[in-house]
Amino acid sequence: MKEVELRNKIKKKKPKFIRQDAHKKSKLAKNWRKPRGYHAKMRLGKAGKRVTVKTGYGSPKKAKGLTKEGLTPVLITSADTSDIKEQGIIISSTIGMKKKLVLLKEAKEKGLKIINIKDIDKAIKEIEDKMVTRKEAKKKREKVKKEKAEKAKPKKKEDLAEKVNEEDKKEKEKKEKDKLLTKRDSN
Repeated sequence: MKEVELRNKIKKKKPKFIRQDAHKKSKLAKNWRKPRGYHAKMRLGKAGKRVTVKTGYGSPKKAKGLTKEGLTPVLITSADTSDIKEQGIIISSTIGMKKKLVLLKEAKEKGLKIINIKDIDKAIKEIEDKMVTRKEAKKKREKVKKEKAEKAKPKKKEDLAEKVNEEDKKEKEKKEKDKLLTKRDSN
């Protein structure tokens, strides 16, 4: 924890490094770019000019990569937290809701710190609510799908048999009429 406090102390004193002439020209972004000009006063380190990035402004080696609380961040892409003890968890964005819910509950039981979620209880409640609403929506979709399928389905076998019988009767009647007509024509 000493290293983190030391890093914070160093960071307070560290100047804000901005690009050369970024304060003069609005089209230049404020983010750092190394001055490369042959006559650049900033590159030469002249007095009265902004300071450039140097190794002395870095944080201590032991504090590099640690969070503000002094935890080493660990990216989790599966629902397994068995080997994590004094580390900060970062839950991957590719994890689904079910596994995320399991992870959050496990972390709450074990007392683990999750870096990218502020309030664990609130996150658990939101995920459970989303899952419930999704299940309800899925049931509604399935219900509508079944209703459409029932309307499109042919009715029972008996109804089909009746239709076939009616069609046969019509065909027979038509044939009889044709016979009668042909007999009349021949006479």
